[in-house]
Amino acid sequence: MKTIFIAYLATGIAFLIVDAIWLSTMADMLYRPLLGDKLAPQFHLAPAVIFYLIYVAGIVFFAVMPAVEGGGLGKAALNGAVLGLVAYATYDLTNQATLRDWPLSITLADIPWGAFVTAIGASAGFLVASRVG
Repeated sequence: MKTIFIAYLATGIAFLIVDAIWLSTMADMLYRPLLGDKLAPQFHLAPAVIFYLIYVAGIVFFAVMPAVEGGGLGKAALNGAVLGLVAYATYDLTNQATLRDWPLSITLADIPWGAFVTAIGASAGFLVASRVG
């Protein structure tokens, strides 16, 4: 249980830091220009917190802990990348299919980003959990 808790904290911290850098950089360059008035005028913290709590748990369950149990860093990174690709593709392609004027460029940026940031979070979680846990 201690290892899972450590993995969760390390994964969450790494994921949040890297995702915050991306969002703060890309918000004005990509999202606001393309999504415009589709974006809420105010950021809603509660749904974001709930997403991060759930998603980090998924990263730990599907990528970090299987790698801790055997497979190492490569397994954590690969499983994280696959999870990120699937999760972000689900979001973006559903938007592409159901929303009027969802920009293809957002989808093409988000899916590889999801794979990358999830692989980074999973890798960090694995590295810390395997050393400290």
